[in-house]
Amino acid sequence: MTAPRILVVDDEADLRELLEITLVKMGLDVDCAESLTAARACLAQAEYALVLTDMRLPDGVGIELVREVATTCRNTPIAVITAFGSADNAVAALKAGAFDYLSKPVGLDQLRLLVQSALRMHKVEGGAGPSSTPSVETRSRLTGQSPVMQDLRSQIARLARSMAPVAITGESGSGKELAARDIHAHSARADKPFIAVNCGAIPEALMEAEFFGYRKGAFTGASEDRDGFFQAANGGTLMLDEVADLPLQMQVKLLRAIQERRVRKVGATVEEPVDVRVISATHQNLAECVEKGRFRQDLYYRLNVIELRLPPLRERLDDIGLLADVLLERLAPSGGKAVLSPEALDALKSYAFPGNVRELENILERALAFANDGVIEVADLALKSCPAPVEAAPAPVQKAAPEESILVPPPELNPAAPPRPPAPAPVIPQGELPHSLPDYLDDVEREIIRRALAKTHFNRTQAAELLGISFRQLRYRMQRLDIHEPDT
Repeated sequence: MTAPRILVVDDEADLRELLEITLVKMGLDVDCAESLTAARACLAQAEYALVLTDMRLPDGVGIELVREVATTCRNTPIAVITAFGSADNAVAALKAGAFDYLSKPVGLDQLRLLVQSALRMHKVEGGAGPSSTPSVETRSRLTGQSPVMQDLRSQIARLARSMAPVAITGESGSGKELAARDIHAHSARADKPFIAVNCGAIPEALMEAEFFGYRKGAFTGASEDRDGFFQAANGGTLMLDEVADLPLQMQVKLLRAIQERRVRKVGATVEEPVDVRVISATHQNLAECVEKGRFRQDLYYRLNVIELRLPPLRERLDDIGLLADVLLERLAPSGGKAVLSPEALDALKSYAFPGNVRELENILERALAFANDGVIEVADLALKSCPAPVEAAPAPVQKAAPEESILVPPPELNPAAPPRPPAPAPVIPQGELPHSLPDYLDDVEREIIRRALAKTHFNRTQAAELLGISFRQLRYRMQRLDIHEPDT
């Protein structure tokens, strides 16, 4: 069997020799080129399982070769070697289509990990027997045939070829974790772990130990060595859900782990290499968080190499019938079957769905409890107390509310139709001003939080999701506003 062939492009003879020796010891065939012209000649004569190029070459720059290989040799992954501290060059190369990057001085452990990942990807994309990439259409977790969903699945298929970090944005309930799992499932890392972490659910004092692991005796209660999320995801994908909730101190440590691809357990003296692809997700606007000083700009650029936007359900209402069929098949009692009446389907297609697919699932699950003979009618959906339908242009996207105050309730709590009784919060007559603005705002915020808690039967996690804030932020506000669970 012929060994995979690697092309090394670098004008430094010593580095070319070091890379060649390391790759040959891995059982690979190696060709070397000292310039862009020589590399093009090699690519015209042979097929390579990986191209590894320096960014600075005598007759051009490596990013030119990245674009050419990404365009003309789609099944050949290409990685770049960047100078120490040249994070901008690495990000630019990843956006141009590079599979991955190495920083000088080149670490041989990182080189071996990169090569192994590239060979796995080349084997999958080359269609070697059963390892061929599964069909995106038949295997996707994201249901829908609307143009926007077909485009989304096409983007996911392209992103699966790369190691570039992906930032998934979208409203709560739009399926960000499903998209991340699809990227992992269609990549060469599909047989390795996928670890999803909710950054807003981890106490700040435990974050470092949870992410990087700890050694026995590192702190009280550390009775044995334990791996963290990075070690658990080694070789696979780590999804950082609600990454905007990370405290600034943890953002610094996360940035180093992503850049260096090495982590140090709490209580350890040495770092260990990890091979992890990072996918982040949030419903907040990270760029605004950077402007307000809540999120580090350098970490933002490192995570946001490629942005994948998930459309809200109101932008793909034609998919509701298909989505409902899939959800009802899962929700129906064992051996039973549930269907929507035509009128119920029309009612759902006229609804705004501020909670997106997650809300659709909750509506259908509740409707099943009231349906006769498994047929869901309009009355079973109980939509009349929900937000008004969207019939004209889609509602404008609202900016995330600042942490310091919540002045306007989200759509779930402020429906346009039918009208609700006025809230007990103080009402200021037109033309007059409150005697104390802080007290007035506290009263408004207190009322909104109480309504959210009442709506979720005092489930603080669900209430926080309704309000678009983290559980920790909700708990702080409840303490500040003296909101307590009523006695039962």
